[in-house]
Amino acid sequence: LERGDVHALLGGWFTAIMAAGRRQSQPGRAVDRLLEPMDKRLTDFEILSFDCYGTLIDWETGIWAALQPLLSRGSGRMVGREQALQAFAVHESRLERERPELLYPEVLEQVHADIAAGFGLRSSPALDREFGESVPSWPAFPDSAEALRSLQEHFKLVILSNVDRSSFAASQRTLGIEFDAVYTAQDIGSYKPSLANFEYLIDGVKRDFGCAPETILHAAQSLYHDHVPARACGLANAWIDRQRLSENGNRGATAVPDKRPEVDYRFFSMAELAAAVSAGKG
Repeated sequence: LERGDVHALLGGWFTAIMAAGRRQSQPGRAVDRLLEPMDKRLTDFEILSFDCYGTLIDWETGIWAALQPLLSRGSGRMVGREQALQAFAVHESRLERERPELLYPEVLEQVHADIAAGFGLRSSPALDREFGESVPSWPAFPDSAEALRSLQEHFKLVILSNVDRSSFAASQRTLGIEFDAVYTAQDIGSYKPSLANFEYLIDGVKRDFGCAPETILHAAQSLYHDHVPARACGLANAWIDRQRLSENGNRGATAVPDKRPEVDYRFFSMAELAAAVSAGKG
């Protein structure tokens, strides 16, 4: 088992100890940690919540494939995979922040148009719409389904996703897993990294399972979309670092936060997380 960076963990532990003596009651959830990670083992949690895209579904492969009709139109402009994915990250995060009322297929349509304009490529309403409807074709990571089946023996599995209900339903069929609860951006009315999405998760888990926030472990790939707000809301977190950003990997289609948040656990795949749980480690 690999946990988060040792110095970061020790720093978070020391900060929590120092803060304990001066903690005061304040409104809102984004104030104090709800648990101290050093006191928790993986098997102590009851709820395992997930981001889906980038964590369970290989969205970068899906995005790159769905961009091919645009990129192959013969404009003479050569756009590489990393260049295209980074442009996606910029436009997607901006639109989710500025236009939270849009459903995810509508976000993707506009992202496609913006990518085309940015690279001087010729798009069309039909191509934009085709890209917007591409989520059901995005593949799962090879280890996701098996890992989820194993984890289902130990936890309630909950999805907190930035897509709409219809898009996620297609991805759930791809994964072949029945989740215990699914909370989407369409349900919530905002996109991660809004704290509202994590407050919705906390409230939903309490309503649906009678479980307190300290029983939740949030597992995700994106530091920007998931780990920054999860920490702000006091949740324990497991970084599924598929891109090996902790080893200076490429950020790909995911926006990067100004400051890397602390994480309680770090794994390079879902298979590693499942193996650690099965071994009873924490």
